[in-house]
Parts: sequence; structure tokens; C-alpha cells
Amino acid sequence: METKLSVNVNKIATLRNARGGDVPSVVQVALDCERFGADGITVHPRPDERHITTQDVYNLSEKVSTEFNIEGYPDTRYLKLISETKPAQATLVPDPPHVLTSNAGWDTKTNVALLTDLAQQFREQGVRSSIFVDTDLQNIEYAAKCGVDRIELYTGPFADDYAKDPEAAIKEYVEAANLAVELGLELNAGHDLNLDNLRFFKEHIPELLEVSIGHALIADALYFGLENTVQMYKRLLK
Repeated sequence: METKLSVNVNKIATLRNARGGDVPSVVQVALDCERFGADGITVHPRPDERHITTQDVYNLSEKVSTEFNIEGYPDTRYLKLISETKPAQATLVPDPPHVLTSNAGWDTKTNVALLTDLAQQFREQGVRSSIFVDTDLQNIEYAAKCGVDRIELYTGPFADDYAKDPEAAIKEYVEAANLAVELGLELNAGHDLNLDNLRFFKEHIPELLEVSIGHALIADALYFGLENTVQMYKRLLK
């Protein structure tokens, strides 16, 4: 099964915001990524608009023709964006506003009522729900109880440990993926996946439906070019 590649364009917005104006254009880069073979576009509009702005989300929602995935903490602002743009997928992360990047999954047992309500709300809007989780098996069990469509495995620890011992790094992810599939959940993954570790992760998690990659892919594009880089990542997922 070929895993879909969703390109996170946050870093394009970071570069644009450093200078002001609209260069580089987030919308144009997203459209180019689609043209080069990306299966989807991901954004994470944070409250301080440090990269993707609220207006970016609306602009992209009108132009993206592949799957549009909006990540974020489910505050009022985020839920309004989902309701008004109705992306293909809403990925819930437990980040407080001040954190630099998503670096932990949901405690799904503690938040079971909230996540259950949100999954139902998104379903009624025709939006696929996904929640960011670690490999703790209890968190996956409660994710299934929440009724979400998918989980996104937080792969930061895998990426950190991969260079030292790939087999040890992947072990908990295989166990988590097996349980998720057994419970009827679909699988996404993201965070620090790159050209070095992506194929290994995919080969050990064959049920993987989608990866969301931003920082590494945009950094690689500085050397290899955007078109070539998107296709390099796509080849690793076949």
C-alpha cells in the first residue's frame, strides 16, 4: 500500500513572515507541491500566527485540490476554522499556545469526553478526525473509545533513537500500530520523519495511510529543489 504524503507548509510561511509581504507565496508553494506529486497539504495555524495565519487557512482552503489537513489545539479559533473551511482532515494536537512545535501526544483517557465530542462534531461536518498520540497503548485504547477516525503517531522519539538502534526505535511503534488497527483506527504519522528514516518507518508500519512532513522536507528542498524533494519523499513511501 502506498502511503500518502502531506506536505506541511508552515516553514514557507515562517520565511515569508520574516520579511513581510507575500514572498514566498504559501498558496503558490502548496499548489506547486500538489503539482509535484504531494497527496495533501498540512498547516498548523497557531494563535500567535508565527507562521500560518488565519487568512492563509482561508486562502488555501479555496485552492488546495488534494487533501487539506488543519492541525491545531481545539480552541474556539481553531474550531471556527474547521467549521468554515471544512478540510478533509482535522488533526487535534494538545499544544499550549507557547510551545515551539508539537512534541507530545494527547492523554486520551483524561480528555476522553472532549475528544469524543469533537470527533462527533467533525463527523457531522463531514471532516475526518485525527488525534496526535504517542505509543502508550492506553492512549491508543482511549483514542478508539473517543470515536476518532485516525490517530497520528508522534514520531519524534523514533527519529531521535533511529540512528542509535533502528530496531529498538521502531519496536513500540509497531506494537502501537498493531493495536490501533485491531481497534479499528486508521494510521497517520508525523514529526521529524526525513529522507534517512522514512523508508524504514514505512516498511515496519505497512498500514500507514499518511505522513505529514514539513521541516525536513523544506530544508531538503533548499539543496535538492522542491520538485525533486517531493518526489524523493514520495518514492520512499511506495
